[in-house]
Amino acid sequence: MKTIQTNNAPKAIGPYSQAIEAGGFIFTSGQIPLDPETGAMTGSDIVTQTEQAIKNLGAVLEAAGVGLRDGR
Repeated sequence: MKTIQTNNAPKAIGPYSQAIEAGGFIFTSGQIPLDPETGAMTGSDIVTQTEQAIKNLGAVLEAAGVGLRDGR
């Protein structure tokens, strides 16, 4: 089991990890629309906030060596 951590996504707020790799699978925590540099919520509309949450998830996956388009 390997813990995945990146500074390109918001730090975990609590007793969990951004992601864990185990048994060939990557298990990610939920992401919210926080800017990883400022810690502030981004945007005031669902589109902007969703884009940031997906960007954060992509950064976590990238740290694990995969991406949003990988079917692993």
